[in-house]
Amino acid sequence: MAWQKSPPELIARFDRLVPQDPRVERRKMFGYPAAFVNGRLFAGLHQGDLVLKLPAADRALLQAHGHARAFEPMPGRAMGEFVALRGDTLPEGAVMAAWMARALEHVAAMPAKTGKRSRA
Repeated sequence: MAWQKSPPELIARFDRLVPQDPRVERRKMFGYPAAFVNGRLFAGLHQGDLVLKLPAADRALLQAHGHARAFEPMPGRAMGEFVALRGDTLPEGAVMAAWMARALEHVAAMPAKTGKRSRA
């Protein structure tokens, strides 16, 4: 199955949602816009989904209420600690901004990624 491009309106919304924080680095992952802190992905787009790296309790909360599912860039290959939210049903305004901020702070608390792939 061929991957699809993220819709332009989702890309624009993602750009508005990424926290304006000097620690944040924007680049691409899987060919889609993504946001990193300390060399680690905390948010990005994949096809029509917004993907966030969150602690277990937050992932469980979003999944229990049907707002998110485990992120599988390829069927059967879940990326640990990541959830996918459908881009066409994202919460509005401050609610989504708060989830983005939670993802940023969760990943910022982790040790910086080291090695040749890290750009931090």
